Amino acid sequence: MELEEEIIQCNSVVGGNFEEVCPEKVIRFKPPLYKQRYEFVRDLVDRHEPKKIADLGCGDTKLLKLLKIYPCIQLLVGVDINEEKLHSNGHHLSPYLGEFVKPRDLDLTIILYHGSVVERDSRLLGFDLITCIELIEHLDSDDLARFPEVVFGYLSPAMVVISTPNSEFNPLFPTVALRDADHKFEWSRMEFQTWASQVAKCYNYCVEFTGVGTPPAGAEHVGYCTQIGVFTKIGGKAAGSCVSEDHDQHVYKAVYMTSYPSLQQEKVLKFVLVGELLIQVEHLRLRHHRMLRERKRESDPKPRDTDFSLGPDLLLGAVFTEAEKARIENSPEPFCEGDKFCVPLQRLLAYPKLHRLRVDEERMRALIADSVCLSSDSSAVMVDLYNSLDYWPEDS
Repeated sequence: MELEEEIIQCNSVVGGNFEEVCPEKVIRFKPPLYKQRYEFVRDLVDRHEPKKIADLGCGDTKLLKLLKIYPCIQLLVGVDINEEKLHSNGHHLSPYLGEFVKPRDLDLTIILYHGSVVERDSRLLGFDLITCIELIEHLDSDDLARFPEVVFGYLSPAMVVISTPNSEFNPLFPTVALRDADHKFEWSRMEFQTWASQVAKCYNYCVEFTGVGTPPAGAEHVGYCTQIGVFTKIGGKAAGSCVSEDHDQHVYKAVYMTSYPSLQQEKVLKFVLVGELLIQVEHLRLRHHRMLRERKRESDPKPRDTDFSLGPDLLLGAVFTEAEKARIENSPEPFCEGDKFCVPLQRLLAYPKLHRLRVDEERMRALIADSVCLSSDSSAVMVDLYNSLDYWPEDS
């Protein structure tokens, strides 16, 4: 992460002339500071692979949009006091067309709630990670006092990340008292660490301190521009639904919800399975035709039964690992029955794109039975050996 400094000349009109009166240094971070904060959270997700994440004070939902691509996440929740902002940004979290064509392995639900982060809502119990990015400095003294009891005491997730401005960095900015007009306070490193350590001790967490936004050369003593506390629940488990007295307490208003297509959904799995299966069968059928053409060129007067034992890497330029080749070669080979081309289900399941779907032969048969033609014993997919699009130059 880099830091750039620019000299800006602030001019004023004195006696009709422009006069330089206040050359100032403006610190610009590269990448921008908000992106560095989000990247810090993404690194945590990479390392810990949480399934359920809530972003308190989610605002424009940019962090949620970045996190939704992670395959480990199955529930993303955003909470914010600004209902209008949630309504205007919710559509950014909807699945794209490509996410239907290439669905996730696991379900993903995204929900945006309107409400205060110092209110208890049992739908946020049992989370693996709660993020509070540039949030606490917006809380007044009463809400700040309630915040630890709600987030750490009641919700009690496995991990909490809190970022907040470091006031010791502020003198490096021109004419900055507070960085935002809505900030109620900005803490020094000692103030934040004292508060965070007391919270961690009270609610059975350990906390580590770091930050983003490196200071310029010569000002290292002020620390990071954004200070971050990473709280980890001692014992590593989220509280779940152990708070019985408030287990069904729903105070937030749900303003947006979407679910992503995944291979856990039978309709989606069937769509992907049939699509990949038909592509694979057509590849094998065309490979069969190619071998017939090669034999015809060699003027073989009596072609023997088609040999499908050629290495699977010859399949229309596909490249397989040694393990994939072995799995394919050890499966039943395609065969012909009259004018039908047949590919055993076991053979199809050996190819990588179908193997990754993790379905066995019995389930595959049940899923595809009404979409493809099966052999009499239902062990193979059957297609016409020839179709009108096949091109045989030797026959012309």
